[in-house]
Amino acid sequence: MDALERPTFDSDASRRLYEYVERHGTVERHKLREIVSLPVEEFQTRLEELKQDGYLAEDGGTLRLALEFGAVEKHELDEFTVTVRPARQDDFDGLIETIRDVTAEDTYVVAETVAEQLLYDDTVTRHNAIETRQFFVATVDGAVVGWTHLDLHRVEPVREVAQQTVGVREAYRGHGIGSTLLQRGIEWAEANGYRKLYNSVPVVNDTALEFLTVHGWDTEAIRKDHYTIDGEYVDEVMMAYEL
Repeated sequence: MDALERPTFDSDASRRLYEYVERHGTVERHKLREIVSLPVEEFQTRLEELKQDGYLAEDGGTLRLALEFGAVEKHELDEFTVTVRPARQDDFDGLIETIRDVTAEDTYVVAETVAEQLLYDDTVTRHNAIETRQFFVATVDGAVVGWTHLDLHRVEPVREVAQQTVGVREAYRGHGIGSTLLQRGIEWAEANGYRKLYNSVPVVNDTALEFLTVHGWDTEAIRKDHYTIDGEYVDEVMMAYEL
């Protein structure tokens, strides 16, 4: 299964199994059977069908979505060996901490919203008939130090446009990690038929605006007084990257 495929199911039982895993990120096989309340034989049959069709994957009795977002890449950046890969459910805490580290230093309202949505959903990846959300993370010695995030639209008129966010912990900036993450997201979107990425940044976030501009993003529009930050109205700069 890939992120461009809208999930479809042969039975209500298959749909219920998939939807539970999709909502929760991962679930142990025996717990899923108890929760969905299917006869043992039907549970096994439907689960195997979902795995064979590429909807679910199983590792040591733990089920997860079988989305394929690309390979693991290693980059030698100055004194760091950085691994860039699709995020997993066990990156959840590190991902939240990294986003909060970034938003504590810079005003990045969209990223704050992404963190709140993650906490609300309690899962990293979403893929259903309404939304698809994917993260790539950068790790150093196994710890998450940066991310890029793609919100992929399911509504046909904006099907070829996606939102991208990116951020790196302050202690790891200046080594090219942000550029590597940004490019990873761009390359994935381009390879999968998207024609445009967008990002929205408060005008007071000079670091983000400069970063995106240097990497070829253009200002499409400015929404006046869109945010209220520290009691003051702040414009939003709407940035875009044409693929």
